[in-house]
Amino acid sequence: MGKRELEDRTEEKKLKKERKEKKHGKSKDKKEKKEKKDKKEKKDKKEKKDKKEKKEKKEKAEIKSESSVIGPKPSESQIKDFIETNQVHIEDGHDLSPILSFNQIDLHSTLSKLKEFEKPTPIQSVSWPYLINGNDVIGVAETGSGKTLAFGVPGLNALSKNPTKDLKILCVSPTRELAMQIYDNLIKYSSNIKITCVYGGVSKQDQIDKLPGSNIIIATPGRLLDLINDGYIDLSNVNYLVLDEADRMLDQGFEKDIEAIITQIPTSRQTLMFTATWPVEVQKLASKFLKKPVKITLGNVSNELNANKRIKQIVEVINPFDKEKKLLQLLRNYVGQHDKILIFALYKKEASRIESLLQRNRFSISAIHGDLNQSQRSKALNDFKAGHSQILLATDVAARGLDIPDVTLVINLTFPLTIEDYVHRIGRTGRAGKTGLAHTLFTEHEKHLSGALGNILRGADQEVPEELLKFGGHTKKKAHSAYGAFFKDVDMTKTAKKIKFD
Repeated sequence: MGKRELEDRTEEKKLKKERKEKKHGKSKDKKEKKEKKDKKEKKDKKEKKDKKEKKEKKEKAEIKSESSVIGPKPSESQIKDFIETNQVHIEDGHDLSPILSFNQIDLHSTLSKLKEFEKPTPIQSVSWPYLINGNDVIGVAETGSGKTLAFGVPGLNALSKNPTKDLKILCVSPTRELAMQIYDNLIKYSSNIKITCVYGGVSKQDQIDKLPGSNIIIATPGRLLDLINDGYIDLSNVNYLVLDEADRMLDQGFEKDIEAIITQIPTSRQTLMFTATWPVEVQKLASKFLKKPVKITLGNVSNELNANKRIKQIVEVINPFDKEKKLLQLLRNYVGQHDKILIFALYKKEASRIESLLQRNRFSISAIHGDLNQSQRSKALNDFKAGHSQILLATDVAARGLDIPDVTLVINLTFPLTIEDYVHRIGRTGRAGKTGLAHTLFTEHEKHLSGALGNILRGADQEVPEELLKFGGHTKKKAHSAYGAFFKDVDMTKTAKKIKFD
């Protein structure tokens, strides 16, 4: 190889090396730039997240400061007497004094109407200090105890003092009737707050048109999830979440819907759960989504089902074929003594038949059951509330949560499928500290529930009829939230055995 050729090859190697180094340098620069960009994006994302969390913390703190407890503080003897009288039990909470007077809370002028009441109800007195303090709260109290304003007032007060265009409060309830009832209660105190109620069974578009600018949404789980998935509701600014009648929502199989909804809400929120009973399913839900909650129980602290002791319970054991005749007799006796009577049937066909029977016998009656559309059901409920009809006939769609003022008598024409539903049916009377009467017709078809009914009667210091005791004291427990007493825990991993016939 000549000298010239050797020099050329050396030069070529040198150039290749330079190109390689240049290329490597470029890729290195590119890599460095990418790393720098990623780092910046990560930093921006973190700053944005920190900013959002700071804003949410500030907004959450506003409930504490703007709804502040101002005094005068009740005396030690007043507090002791209040706790003993109302059987108040508080778990995992600081020692905060109950609010026994509306003068103890700094209410916005829109909420001053509350002072028309003599004083807060026990569940309001105990829960308000913890809600104002920003705690997650579980409230377990009997039906008709004032739970709606217990969770409503602290949130409304904060929003009234700090107006915003964002959605801040979400309340989820199991039925459209209960959602509308909560809406009706809160709208009275919200002249500067936009509240929207969304539920199934009516036009979705009408509700969509009302959503922009809503500060509070009250909703049933199914319709709420539909509107979230369709992009009409954004929960990213919600800082006050209420699950009302949580036990009922789980009974109706809404657990997955509730979980899907809650995952859309910032974790820095304040979460409230109000319920009349405290079954295992509700305890599991609370442990999943509440942070160090304060549990407030009024009355019996056990997890056993209990009826309101202010309700006198009369149970008559009769022949199944005599029910309609007996109902007419009862109504002729009771109509002159009671202004508002609520009758419960079990199935919509039965309700429809009894509605016709009572109309033929010239009773003033409205009805709510599954064969009626939403506007018909709303009209029936409003007519009953306003006193245009003296009797409301309903299936279990009305058994939970509904606050119908001044119902003094509940008649169970057909016993419900579970003892839990019985307790909630009769709980439509004896509300807000008043007394009530429940008259139940019991037949041999429901004898599997005789033991459970006997326990409820004894627990409420009521007489257990001899005819009921004849069925025995066995109790068929509600084994599953969705399938009730008919649930069987089957091992699905086991394979079927092959049987050969000769």
